[in-house]
Amino acid sequence: MEILVFLLAGIGAGIVTGLVGASAIMVAAPLLIVFLNYPAYLAIGISLLIDVFASSSAALVYHKHGQLKIKPSLVLLFSALFAVIAASYFSKSIPSGHLGFLTGIGIILGGISIMVKKDRAGTKKDLFLEKYKTPSLILIGLLIGTVSGIFGAGGGIMILLTLIVILNYNTHKAIGTSVFLMIFIALFGGISHYVNMPFSMTALILGGAGGIIGAFVASKFANKLDEKRLNLYVGFIVTGLGILLLLNNIFG
Repeated sequence: MEILVFLLAGIGAGIVTGLVGASAIMVAAPLLIVFLNYPAYLAIGISLLIDVFASSSAALVYHKHGQLKIKPSLVLLFSALFAVIAASYFSKSIPSGHLGFLTGIGIILGGISIMVKKDRAGTKKDLFLEKYKTPSLILIGLLIGTVSGIFGAGGGIMILLTLIVILNYNTHKAIGTSVFLMIFIALFGGISHYVNMPFSMTALILGGAGGIIGAFVASKFANKLDEKRLNLYVGFIVTGLGILLLLNNIFG
């Protein structure tokens, strides 16, 4: 039973990661909590490290298709890494309900914006975001790291939305770059959780193997889609994940 749950958690997490760049916790953690009765903190730690495997697999596929654009996003990455370590350490004592609620709303709005997204190439950029791009990336990176450290969730989606809205990436490049950045954010967060609450390496190996398989298949599929259709799929799934996160913080 445990082996099956670990594999399904990894495969499901990999599919979501490879298709929309979402964090593995969206699928993996609920399965570990519901079917194996794992404490939430432990489930988040395992999910974060499953994310490392899934994101690495997806990043390789997106890189092969030329869909990684890393340099402009490094400010976002470094600020997120700083925050995820601090948040993982203090997450046991931080009341996360309000932050999760607001994150859910933000993800829902972001998902809707992707579905109705139009090609902005050659259009006039938002003057505020253009003028304060670096401070915006730093603040959002700190938020992403904090959310990832506390929940293990939301990081990939929030990175995706930031790359699309602030750096004006197309959806394919946003997903590819997002999963690449999540390798490091999830690794730092997962190790921090493991130090505070160690878990079985068997769970990680099985979940990681499933994550690699699921992410590889989903990434291959995503790269065959045109931009318009991918926007619809990604926007729909992101909106759904945001609703689930919102409901979890209301009724969980």
